[in-house]
Amino acid sequence: MTLRFLHSSDLHIGRKFANIPQPADGNIRGRLMEARHGAITRLAQVARETGAAHILLAGDTFDTATPSPAVVRQALAAMGEAEGITWWLLPGNHDNMRDAEPLWETIRETAPGNVRPLTEAAPVPLGDQATLLPCPIAYRAMGGDPTEALVTMPSPEGQLRIGLAHGGVTDFTESGEVIAPDRDRSARLDYLALGDWHGRMGVSPRVHYPGSPEQDRFKHGARGACLCVTLTAPGEPPQVKEIETGQFLWTEIPLQLHPRQDAAAALAAALPASGRRDVLVRVVASGWAALSDRAQLDAAIARTGPEFAHFELRAEALGTQYDTTDLDQIDHGGGALRIAAEALMADAEADTLAPEERAAAADALARLYAYVREGAE
Repeated sequence: MTLRFLHSSDLHIGRKFANIPQPADGNIRGRLMEARHGAITRLAQVARETGAAHILLAGDTFDTATPSPAVVRQALAAMGEAEGITWWLLPGNHDNMRDAEPLWETIRETAPGNVRPLTEAAPVPLGDQATLLPCPIAYRAMGGDPTEALVTMPSPEGQLRIGLAHGGVTDFTESGEVIAPDRDRSARLDYLALGDWHGRMGVSPRVHYPGSPEQDRFKHGARGACLCVTLTAPGEPPQVKEIETGQFLWTEIPLQLHPRQDAAAALAAALPASGRRDVLVRVVASGWAALSDRAQLDAAIARTGPEFAHFELRAEALGTQYDTTDLDQIDHGGGALRIAAEALMADAEADTLAPEERAAAADALARLYAYVREGAE
């Protein structure tokens, strides 16, 4: 007896990525949205390559309860093109059964024969070797443990028991929904396929989160993946293999600086060297920099940033050191620029101002310095 399937979750098809600024000369939001739809094709390809006949999607296949008809129809059509592969769709908190009732009705009525919505907490045969035990999410915030029903769900003697659920073994969302970490033992499961956490996490040998197949935040630091799971017999430990599926990499890079350092060289050394068009970068700068260092860093970002799908600098923890030499570079005498520079420097160092006001003054002074130095060259 050998059963192999893919475990994935949190595709969030239709997500609009409104939190990502849209550059005037690019379409990063559209590319990210298309990559989420493209995860369907990549999962199907992995299933064919590994010999998996089933793909278990553990919730939040769609980003909202009311995705557009085009988003739904195109997703179902893409799944239908994967001949010989059955897709099992579990309602999650984003596409829960109450808020998304019309969505699940549409899927039941129009989905291809190889797409199976799991809208009832009842056992379903998974071939002739296993029983799938789904725990669909009825409400966005149900409270309690969404996997409690698994304990009493029946299955034929001698068959593999596979649980499919959506929620956290810790309270990710402060919703009060926490899955018992030993649910595989209490429900006699050979494997518990979970969704909700967007990064890869192995809770125990039989309980796993695959993370989203396509990243959508800087939190996890790796391209999206799915899990290829092989079960050989009831009671035997599963074989779980992580397989990369993500197109985009979201990476947060720490950049520690010190005064009079070559900030541009430090940035270049920290950034990925290749594949930049499909990389979203957040650089978190800390330490200290002189005005000239900050101008150098900003210039390097202006040159290099457009090579990436998205680039942002977080400099809240980067302090600026000032001296009269820096101010002399702006204006030797007592002209208007010197007066403005001294006022900005005073605000940047004023303990009486809020941190965001000091940061704004420091940023303005750095911009003034860069502007004047650029005009002098």
